[in-house]
Amino acid sequence: MPGMLSLPDAFLHAHRFISRPLLTIGQSQISFYTILSIVLAVSILYVAARLLKRFIVNRLLVDTVKDEGTRLALGTITQYLVVFFGFFVVLQSAGIDLSALTVLSGTIGIGIGFGLQNIANNFFSGVIILLERPVKVGDRIQVGEINGDVVRIAIRSTTILTNDNINIIIPNSEFVSNQVINWSHNDRNLRVTVPVGVSYSSDPEEVKLVLLQVADDHPDILQTPRPDVIFSDFGSSSLDFELRVWTKTRIQTPKILRSEMNFRIFEAFKKRGLRFLSLRPTSISGAVMFLFGRKKMRAAGKAEKKVNYFQWHNTAESCFGQLFLMLFPRLHAPSCQMDNEGMLSMVDDKA
Repeated sequence: MPGMLSLPDAFLHAHRFISRPLLTIGQSQISFYTILSIVLAVSILYVAARLLKRFIVNRLLVDTVKDEGTRLALGTITQYLVVFFGFFVVLQSAGIDLSALTVLSGTIGIGIGFGLQNIANNFFSGVIILLERPVKVGDRIQVGEINGDVVRIAIRSTTILTNDNINIIIPNSEFVSNQVINWSHNDRNLRVTVPVGVSYSSDPEEVKLVLLQVADDHPDILQTPRPDVIFSDFGSSSLDFELRVWTKTRIQTPKILRSEMNFRIFEAFKKRGLRFLSLRPTSISGAVMFLFGRKKMRAAGKAEKKVNYFQWHNTAESCFGQLFLMLFPRLHAPSCQMDNEGMLSMVDDKA
């Protein structure tokens, strides 16, 4: 049809349009075609770098580097280097004079100094994390009040997965400038301590054997290092022990493991006839507290009366209290409960 361009002429006009210079940097003329080719080349470069990272992590280093966090760090560093140097190669191939970019780089430097400080700080902190590896993917860490597993280390931030299945994104600068607790830096073995208080009538050796047996029967407790029992203290009303065990599979849930151990310890003590610390005053101080406290409660006409524990404790150390318990070992005593201010609530069970 007259007035319409042929297909070759249309391609020629389109080529002239996209090849028309838009701006000039030094001696290099930047056209729409140049920008389009740079964007396409950088995109291909980025995809190739990601594929290279996956190949390094999942194929190349699987047999030589067993630790997954180390492989991810090496793969990420390789990806950054490929993208960084490849970008300059793409610019050079597009005919852009890199020496003319000195003014642009100076402008970018001023921008970093004023408005991009946090971004630059997080970027270089991420590089430090990947090189020094204070934390790596798979580590169990604690940053401030945040406790979880490292699932991803990116160029700007690190992602932590908590026990509540919440992903928390933390800037990389937090790992460089603040204190970080890494529970699995060397290995994933974690020691869990379970405190246990038993009455003074218990045999310490029997308590030790029962606690070790409970630890040996738990499937998540390691046999190497061996569990051990520490006789930590002679408490005011109990013999204090600590059962110390090691686990590798329950590093994410140490509180749940401690709870399971408490249930098992209770059942084991119940079968062996071992007694825990009782809330009833079975000691000398409890008997004297009962004598004086009961009179006060009757005088007041109440079933419950708060008395100062420390005052009764001093009286309980008298010889009269010792003689009283020797003569009447099965005397009924009121139930007791101490509050946060050191006051003991005495409740007469027969009231």
